[in-house]
Amino acid sequence: MREKILAAIDKNSRLSATDLAMMLGTNEEEVATILKDLEDEHIICGYPTLINWDKVKCERVTALIEVKVTPQRGLGFDKIAERIYQFDEVQSVYLMSGGFDLTVIIEGKTMREVANFVAAKLAPMDAIQSTATHFVLKKYKEHGLPLVQIKQDERMLISP
Repeated sequence: MREKILAAIDKNSRLSATDLAMMLGTNEEEVATILKDLEDEHIICGYPTLINWDKVKCERVTALIEVKVTPQRGLGFDKIAERIYQFDEVQSVYLMSGGFDLTVIIEGKTMREVANFVAAKLAPMDAIQSTATHFVLKKYKEHGLPLVQIKQDERMLISP
């Protein structure tokens, strides 16, 4: 039941306990209890809203930063990742396999603001060996949901 609830709210966190109970064929109290348990166990960490900022008159720049790190003895990558995700600009931090160790996704008002963050806050950290910054030019899909409207084919169907 827990996995079914998680799958349902993964795409639409606005579903109420009543809606979920009807969808899953159970009662509202059971769903409410499960949701509370999932929050208490920190499986559900929040209920963010997906916003297409390109449609709002608000300048935002998103950057993906590849970070090479010297892991700390006994702590691995966790301590440096924790230091990085404390910054307000940081939206996400992921431990990666491959040519770099961490992916840091940040948002700023301008490219200069992102560059200043990297130069003044991220790169000077003791454990950071190097960074490579990539700017997002356009978002098409995020959190499994398309951000662009799919244009319907308005041509008339002609059958033989």
